[in-house]
Amino acid sequence: MGSLIQPTPVVEEPDSSRRTIIIAVVAVIAITIAAALLLRSRPQSASGPPPYAANLKLSDFKMSAAENFVRATVSYVDGTLTNSGDKTVTHVMVEVQFKDEMGQLAQREEIPMQALKTDGPYPEAVDFSVSPLGPGQSKAFRLTFESISAQWNHQYPDIQVIDVAVK
Repeated sequence: MGSLIQPTPVVEEPDSSRRTIIIAVVAVIAITIAAALLLRSRPQSASGPPPYAANLKLSDFKMSAAENFVRATVSYVDGTLTNSGDKTVTHVMVEVQFKDEMGQLAQREEIPMQALKTDGPYPEAVDFSVSPLGPGQSKAFRLTFESISAQWNHQYPDIQVIDVAVK
């Protein structure tokens, strides 16, 4: 008779949804920071052209254009590359800048320079690794452009050697 029924105390579980949301937000921020640090590009040094570039002389520029099989115009800059140094050139990368009527930059391209082989039935542009340029030699080269900006002033572009591989 004298039994008192006491209700069992109900233990409230802490709200785990807040904790889950906070953990998820912290994880997303940590992943974003880690990805940004891993994927960032190293700042490019403005050290100028490579030292061996001073031994390379560009001359005899000629420009031409042709229509390819899909009826698109392909433009070419041909010329002569002279190696006045004492090493064999196996790769040349150039920066080409096309200007507009105001002399401002209309288009900038970094492309590999190719040796122009003329010993076959038609001129063929190949990498200098296939047809190296020895010390004291000159060789015809070709730069190929799939498209050039409509703002281009149709003058010869500025061409600067930005990378050279020698052996």
